[in-house]
Amino acid sequence: TPAPPAAPVQLPSSALRYLQPPAQVYPLTSVRMKEQGTVVLRLVVSAQGLPQQVSIERSSGHRRLDEQALQAMRAARFAPYTLNGVALAWTALAPLVYELE
Repeated sequence: TPAPPAAPVQLPSSALRYLQPPAQVYPLTSVRMKEQGTVVLRLVVSAQGLPQQVSIERSSGHRRLDEQALQAMRAARFAPYTLNGVALAWTALAPLVYELE
């Protein structure tokens, strides 16, 4: 039987390399209600740089901002993480900041 897949490598958020960054679009209702905050997402990304799992590690405190962050990160694409020339699956925490100017 084949060996079970290795657990994803844990990366710091500073090591994230986007090929296609998350498209953060401020929800109009959130703008009107002056909602702001940081959503911290837990990512599990395949060796090919595709998000496999995206979940909320810490909420912004606003459902609309949290949902937009989830949607944006699911559409993001990442540069593969390689170790000794081998692409590996990885996990990281990724903050998305929503601030009104």
